[in-house]
Amino acid sequence: MEAGGPQPAQAEEGKGGLRTALAGLTTRGRSFLAAGVAAAICAYVLGQSDLLRVGLLLAVLPLVCATVLYRTRYRVAGSRRLSPARVPAGSEARVHLRMDNVSRLPTGLLMLQDRVPYVLGPRPRFVLDRVEAGGRREVSYRVRSDLRGRYPLGPLQLRLTDPFGMCELTRSFSTYDTLTVIPRVEALPAVRLSGEAKGYGDGRNRSLALAGEDDVIPRGYRHGDDLRRVHWRSTARYGELMVRREEQPQRARCTVLLDTRAHAFRGAGPDSAFEWAVSGTASALVHMLERGFSVRLLTDTGNSVPGEGSDGFAGASQESADAAGLMMDTLAVIDHSDGAGLSPAYDVLRGGNEGLLIAFLGDLDEEQATVAAKMRQRSGAAVAFVLDSTAWAQGPGGAPGPGEERIRMLREAGWTAVAVPPGVALVDLWKQADHMRTSSGPAPAAGTTTGGWG
Repeated sequence: MEAGGPQPAQAEEGKGGLRTALAGLTTRGRSFLAAGVAAAICAYVLGQSDLLRVGLLLAVLPLVCATVLYRTRYRVAGSRRLSPARVPAGSEARVHLRMDNVSRLPTGLLMLQDRVPYVLGPRPRFVLDRVEAGGRREVSYRVRSDLRGRYPLGPLQLRLTDPFGMCELTRSFSTYDTLTVIPRVEALPAVRLSGEAKGYGDGRNRSLALAGEDDVIPRGYRHGDDLRRVHWRSTARYGELMVRREEQPQRARCTVLLDTRAHAFRGAGPDSAFEWAVSGTASALVHMLERGFSVRLLTDTGNSVPGEGSDGFAGASQESADAAGLMMDTLAVIDHSDGAGLSPAYDVLRGGNEGLLIAFLGDLDEEQATVAAKMRQRSGAAVAFVLDSTAWAQGPGGAPGPGEERIRMLREAGWTAVAVPPGVALVDLWKQADHMRTSSGPAPAAGTTTGGWG
């Protein structure tokens, strides 16, 4: 039996051997067979012909059902559709199953079962009545997970039974689908974002690429370009029609740093400090993309999202939704790293040209706090949300750990550093960071360019 995915796949039932059909006898079928054999033996010993007839009837009935089920040949097509295929943690997704009888014979009673991981809920089972030739049946079930990740659904299993329930054959489709559970995303309020270049919606600063006839940066001619922009010197040089690239939008950049060091976070589960940091990272990424920034996701190991450019994914464009989806898929499966420090991430940051830096950090010792403080020199502005895993492990109201000293070090270096107590929503801390930046927050570090909050 072949499986269904987005395209229906066909499967032919009854292709097992007769031994397979006999192995599919149900408890009822085996009981009938055993009772028939026992009755036949007793009839032979006692010389009772009527009892022998009863025994033969009991023994033959399950064998006939198994033989008929074995010889029944029809083709069934199955497909599965997820709605949606990417769902935030704690939300429900609906799985739609469709079975088509593409043979000329009607089916018997069908029992449909789909395999799902235990974290998504119980295994769904459905009983389908007789499906006429060319008919179809559609059923659906819901799945839900509080834990992010990628979960396989399938393969789909189809059980065929006879009308008397004597025999049952199970066939499995071959393919499966994947449900992606992404981190929870909170809608963040808009704050004033400034700098040399703003994201779309705040205005655009453009840099002229044409400073003179010798400094022109040409590109190939595209259909619809104004012929007055043709640069003839470059056209003669390259042998094809070239036009002036006169003006180019300069996007604001934003790097979101996620600390994934295993020893920087304690505890596990949907309410742990690490899951809060992952959810906060996802919220910040989506928010900055919606503001039109070129956003990059960076981890403590120095790794970025596969497929993004050097400046990150561009927001306020047709590709922004795909960029957000790709980063959400990355965060859905991100886990703790074995890294010992933040130095790899510091090396990736370019000196003084990163724009806005938003960091979600775990426990920091003095050495790592020093490294994080130096990151401020490589960004236009920097905002850090520092989680104290000791307090998070104790729950709301727990005693704070030694993180206040580290936060003070970050603030002295020019960071807008906010402590993250257990159970506090990111929206409140986002507003707190904005208030600190615009009112009593520390001034930017000397020699840096203002380019973030405030």
